[in-house]
Amino acid sequence: MISNKNVLAITLARGGSKSIYKKNIALLKNKPLISYTINAALDSKYIDEYIISTDDKEIADVAENLGATIPFLRPENLSSDTASSADALIHAVNAYEEITKKKYDYIIELMCTNPFKSGEMIDDIISTLDTNEKADAVITVERLLDHHPARIKKIENGYIRDFCVEEELESRRQDLKPEAYIRNGNIYALRRDLLMIQKARYGTNFCIPYYKEDIPSANIDEPSDFYKAESLLNDWDQK
Repeated sequence: MISNKNVLAITLARGGSKSIYKKNIALLKNKPLISYTINAALDSKYIDEYIISTDDKEIADVAENLGATIPFLRPENLSSDTASSADALIHAVNAYEEITKKKYDYIIELMCTNPFKSGEMIDDIISTLDTNEKADAVITVERLLDHHPARIKKIENGYIRDFCVEEELESRRQDLKPEAYIRNGNIYALRRDLLMIQKARYGTNFCIPYYKEDIPSANIDEPSDFYKAESLLNDWDQK
């Protein structure tokens, strides 16, 4: 709890990942991928309750053994390739509030496909949301360098043209302006109304970015992403 606000954290972990079989419990440095997020959530001092929303019994068992709460199994229609994360989160909030008979003020989505989070980082994000009254969300981002918008091109009449941002000739990637950022699929901290009424996790004019240069990022979707994440974890563990 923070400032008398009830805080519910949720991790969505469906079993039907296509590129990597049961990706959420695949091993990363000999530990289930989901364990990194569970450990961070349990280290948070502001999260009141933390639950896993999954449709898969094996994932539920692994998560429960790691200390997470699995109060229900998610319906099949909210676990398909076409189901949105917002819809799955809304279901989880409604279902858990029915169980606890409690209303939560802040909803924190902790995505398990990006293992680079800590209890301290989660609390910093929750605190940022709590102390900025105009903000309806705080989300993690990473800076774009190699894929900066200035380096995106289109072809017109057989010639390369700038797509949306003019690129200065022979510019270095670190000099590209304006600085560009992308959501990195790690943490979304939301006021309840943004999710439950607007049915959104971001996209308003009152969404605060959370960026720390020294925190690595790897949104795991393909098998090769595991190698990247393992390398980054080795470096991160040494700091």
